[in-house]
Amino acid sequence: MASNSAVADEQVVVGEEIEHVRVITLNRPRQLNAISPELVSLLATYLEKWEKDENAELVIIKGAGRAFCAGGDLRVFYDGRKTKDACLEVVYRFYWLCYHISTYKKTQVALVHGISMGGGAALMVPLTFSVVTEKTVFATPEASFGFHTDCGFSYYHSRLPGHLGEYFALTGGRLSGKEIVAAGLATHFVPSEKIVELEKRLISLNSGDENAIRSVIEEFSSEVNLDEESILNKQSTINECFSKDSVEEIIKSLEVEANKEGNGWMGAVVKGMKRSSPTALRIALRSVREGRNQTLVECLKREFRLTINILRTTISEDMYEGIRALTIDKDNSPKWEPSSLDKVEDAKLDLIFQPFEKNLELHIPESDESRWDGKYENSAYALLPN
Repeated sequence: MASNSAVADEQVVVGEEIEHVRVITLNRPRQLNAISPELVSLLATYLEKWEKDENAELVIIKGAGRAFCAGGDLRVFYDGRKTKDACLEVVYRFYWLCYHISTYKKTQVALVHGISMGGGAALMVPLTFSVVTEKTVFATPEASFGFHTDCGFSYYHSRLPGHLGEYFALTGGRLSGKEIVAAGLATHFVPSEKIVELEKRLISLNSGDENAIRSVIEEFSSEVNLDEESILNKQSTINECFSKDSVEEIIKSLEVEANKEGNGWMGAVVKGMKRSSPTALRIALRSVREGRNQTLVECLKREFRLTINILRTTISEDMYEGIRALTIDKDNSPKWEPSSLDKVEDAKLDLIFQPFEKNLELHIPESDESRWDGKYENSAYALLPN
């Protein structure tokens, strides 16, 4: 037993097979289960194997420690900054996997206890059932460190009520467990002390029947009542401000509204946006708005182009500067270039939104028969000389 436990401790993804149930544990607790190349590879291997396994009916995904998944491992990106396309493979593999998770053929349950941010939330939002607790925190804070809303969130955010999508993409605003359910980004709220027992019940159910699983989860779940101060109760004000045509106009509108009684919360929102990368803010706004009229596949392909262009510093080095300030030097004083919204050129933004040559796009299979094709190792990128 000791040796098995030691092996499990070393594996960044632990997979268990229990009759008709399969359990995935993201196992990088010291890194808040951040997405690494090895984690993506193992996760994809398990999910493909189990979707094709007739004995597998239910897949449960959870995280070890105090986080579900904190998103991409920013140090991996930063360490690869001087080597061309050092992180292209992990980006390709994870965006490809995001589509498969969203269209998975078996019933999935995410037990989301703790942090679920950025790309990590792509393992929560599209699942058949996603269970959150009072300790769950959701956010897409990418613009704050010079990146953009990715892993399908230009699709998911753009389908939130009103202009909440723009709000979350531009501000990195956080949601609590109950707010996540109220926003439609998770299906159930269960108090944290009941999560372990819920998992045991789901495993003992030994079935992928959605109605049976829903009934079990509802036995453990609590009604969601939002606090008066919840951001979700400020929908009309958010719609008024975040419906504006540009980031500059959104900020101006927020500053006007902040002076009205009861809108004191807006001061921190404006301050946070002004600290974020001007380039990233403009990318995020355009990306989410394009997402409103696109399919998930189209959104993932666009996000892939944006990410690769950002990693290649095609128009800006802001992402690396943001990671440096946030996680490397931890001075929280990034030097953005350009430093203001009015200096971000439209022509440069257009450049990074342009489609790649067809063979260099993210390849997502169009039919069920070939849905697990299109892997990175079969892509044009894998054939390019180093």
